[in-house]
Amino acid sequence: MGQCYTLRMVKHTEKPGVQVKATNRKALRDYEIEDRFEAGLVLVGSEIKSIREGKASLRESYAVVEGGEAWLYAMNVSEYVKASHFGHDPTRPRKLLLHKDEIKRLTGQIAERGYTLVPLRLYIKDGRAKVELGLARGKRKHDKRVEIAKRDADREMERAVRYRGSSRAER
Repeated sequence: MGQCYTLRMVKHTEKPGVQVKATNRKALRDYEIEDRFEAGLVLVGSEIKSIREGKASLRESYAVVEGGEAWLYAMNVSEYVKASHFGHDPTRPRKLLLHKDEIKRLTGQIAERGYTLVPLRLYIKDGRAKVELGLARGKRKHDKRVEIAKRDADREMERAVRYRGSSRAER
């Protein structure tokens, strides 16, 4: 007999085998992302179990390079309910796993050009927790207003095209 195959719809931004557990939409609004990096995370057992359940938040979190190591601060990973007294501190600093040459490059760009490291999304890839870091520069109020105006204009043009297309179909 023939084999049965199932097809799964995947978003354009996501690769197969990647499960996004948390995103930082505020960072995309407040910062202009220049470059993106993938970094691993050093976690304890109860943290990865909690992340797999989707109980993590990147809001207000940030990354810093200190002493040749990258750290992620203020990421909230809720306590795992089934963990006994061996649980974890929800907002403890977590070490990021990056290559030394990546850390050196980031250190130079952060110090020289005024960039900052912002976590953009947290995901599970091949069974391991990863965080996507963005090398970002803060947007000014004017930049945000221009972006909002552009988005509104694009929306209006889309509406006009849809309206114009629907009136022709009725004729």
